[in-house]
Amino acid sequence: MITTVTQKNMVTIPADVARALGIKPGYKLDWLPVEGKDEIIIRVIPDRAELARRLMGIGAHLAPERDVIAELDEEREREDLERMRELGR
Repeated sequence: MITTVTQKNMVTIPADVARALGIKPGYKLDWLPVEGKDEIIIRVIPDRAELARRLMGIGAHLAPERDVIAELDEEREREDLERMRELGR
């Protein structure tokens, strides 16, 4: 696909390309010129919220029955109790 560079060096991402790569508003593009060629590699960098959503689901398939948040709450409660015991309360 061919696009035109504007006077402000802006380019429009063709809708088909944006859809295929899942590019959404807020995403950043990393432009990497290919040395010795008239080519550019463009990497899609999702926004932080999207990265967080992706990271949250990475290990879910390993133990889908686990409730990690409940486990963290329990761990914090145990740590609080230990601290209180150490302080003699």
